[in-house]
Amino acid sequence: MQKIINLDQAVINALEFLSKEKLPKLNLKNFSFPLVVGSGNAYNTAQIIFSKQKAIIADESNFREIISRYKDLINKKIIKEAVIISASGEKDSVWEIELAKKNKLKTILLTCSPDSTAARLADKVLVYPKIAEPYTYNVSTYLGMILSFTGENPNNILNFIKKIKLAKKISDFKSYSFVLPDEFLNICPMLDIKKSELFGPLVSLRAFSFGHARHAKFVIRDKNELVMTLGADKNKYFGVSTSRDQLSLPSKYNFALILCLTYYLIGKIQESKPAYFKKHIKNYCHDYGPKAYGKKDKFEIIVK
Repeated sequence: MQKIINLDQAVINALEFLSKEKLPKLNLKNFSFPLVVGSGNAYNTAQIIFSKQKAIIADESNFREIISRYKDLINKKIIKEAVIISASGEKDSVWEIELAKKNKLKTILLTCSPDSTAARLADKVLVYPKIAEPYTYNVSTYLGMILSFTGENPNNILNFIKKIKLAKKISDFKSYSFVLPDEFLNICPMLDIKKSELFGPLVSLRAFSFGHARHAKFVIRDKNELVMTLGADKNKYFGVSTSRDQLSLPSKYNFALILCLTYYLIGKIQESKPAYFKKHIKNYCHDYGPKAYGKKDKFEIIVK
């Protein structure tokens, strides 16, 4: 089995790979008012890609209810398309496409798996390149989609990431928080997902926009929590003053750089802790992970 790498190395590998690839272009001007659906970080990727225009964004938990709620707009052809985002093109994306087509919506799939079940069902498929990564990581998959939206240069991001040096030593802390510029609010839930996947209940990892951080997120301050703030807005209030790290950003940056930087730092946190993910991922993929979907086949630990 291919070695399970930490998240920081997955970021480096993805950027090196995507710098050599031509990404498909999703022309957002073709959609006046789309219904967009994705699960997990596919949902957050949808929030990023469609952040500049009108769109209704749903996930696997509320897609049926959203379809029902906006049925009148669908019947009136105000909503004409459903965009489904799924790296694997399996699991929930399959029934989501079937439901969208049942409601006479044109289905457009954004995926990294051209031979998937969802790809065979969708009316149109945009295929993004990916590399082999540990199950759940999905760095190259959704990063490619975000890069195709922002137009950022992967090489520039890579060069910036490699020069990052924290003033504080990550291993000296027990818990961690990120404070991001307000315009990158939609990155925060992606970091929360990585916390659950890599650390579960064993390490505290939080992420807020600067505006949200003001809303009583740091009532309890502790010297053992490293608060990493990105951008020009100085952190004067969040966390203990001796446990803050301010990270400057380049003159030009967008969602992909913020995602790569924060994922990279989470990988460094992962490196500094016991191998929680590596210890548990095999049992998850071979036992209770697929069973939760009603599947008998095992999940691949390294997704190719």
